[in-house]
Amino acid sequence: QVHLAESGGGSVQAGGSLRLSCAASGSFVSTHCMGWFRQAPGKEREGVATADSDGPTRYADSVKGRFTIARDNAKNTVYLQMNSLKPEDSAMYFCAARLENSCYSDSSAFFHIWGQGTQVTVSS
Repeated sequence: QVHLAESGGGSVQAGGSLRLSCAASGSFVSTHCMGWFRQAPGKEREGVATADSDGPTRYADSVKGRFTIARDNAKNTVYLQMNSLKPEDSAMYFCAARLENSCYSDSSAFFHIWGQGTQVTVSS
């Protein structure tokens, strides 16, 4: 069973940056679609960024140009670099994996394995 563990969340002021990490057990990251999602209180979980195993990435319109998803296959880790953070980025952030090499969609319904989440709070 693959486990995903997020880290790197915290509290920052608007305009600041954070880098989230998602460590996977075993050699998994390099061969599967990986994604980052977020969920704010009272809102549905939304896709933030996804990355196919062979490289193509996709971003939600709300984070394009500010967030970057990247993977380090040697460390079996996926990152989400978040710059120019806004208060509306505040949410619980989750790492997820789809049991295929292509993501196809940023809908959470297409992802099979989830981490426990890490909280990001951006103050104005």
